[in-house]
Amino acid sequence: MSKLTKKQKLAVEKVEAGKSYTLKEASALVKEVNYTTFDASVDLDVRLGVDPRQANQMVRGVVSLPHGTGKQVRVLALVTPDQEAAAKEAGADFVGLDDYIEKIKGGWTDVDVIITQPAIMGKIGALGRVLGPRNLMPNPKSGTVTNDVATAVKEVKQGKIDFKVDKAGIVHVSIGKVSFSPDHIRDNAKEFVATLNKLKPSAAKGVYIKSVYLSSTMSPGIKVDPKSVDEI
Repeated sequence: MSKLTKKQKLAVEKVEAGKSYTLKEASALVKEVNYTTFDASVDLDVRLGVDPRQANQMVRGVVSLPHGTGKQVRVLALVTPDQEAAAKEAGADFVGLDDYIEKIKGGWTDVDVIITQPAIMGKIGALGRVLGPRNLMPNPKSGTVTNDVATAVKEVKQGKIDFKVDKAGIVHVSIGKVSFSPDHIRDNAKEFVATLNKLKPSAAKGVYIKSVYLSSTMSPGIKVDPKSVDEI
């Protein structure tokens, strides 16, 4: 195991082992323990009391973070010619159809989100082997298959994110950057957890939100008291 650098040691020492911080405290502390020279992402990991192997306990959804993610999201709009102008005006980085489908078949996936229309899904279905492993396949549940492509593009650009519980029962999302103020980090975290609560499966029994951790890129995780997320 590699030795910790001086900055890493200082970061670890600031997080008290075994302590559960309030969300307000954690939102300020995550900025203090960041030791990267770049504007690191702020991540939230929530362990849920669900069994993702059961279809009736799968948790998946979308959320629009009040202060965005701080990331520049590259959007590809696969649309019919009559929708191209609207998609471009809404902020899509790449707009087209057949040419981009051919590029993707050749292995091009230099985008973060793909948005398309229901009528086009027949063509896009063949791209599953390329897009599926990269979580780029458009899906009606995430709002990326819609007749209102322009609105979908705007929402993604403004901070709308798609999330899904993994096989271990954990939902992992980036909710901002360390350059955000503690209040903005807290607001985004509260909005995300509130959305998770709304999506609680009726089949889930016992404690639903088991643990919450806040961290920045390469920083130690900060344990958050789930009850504090609802505090004003």
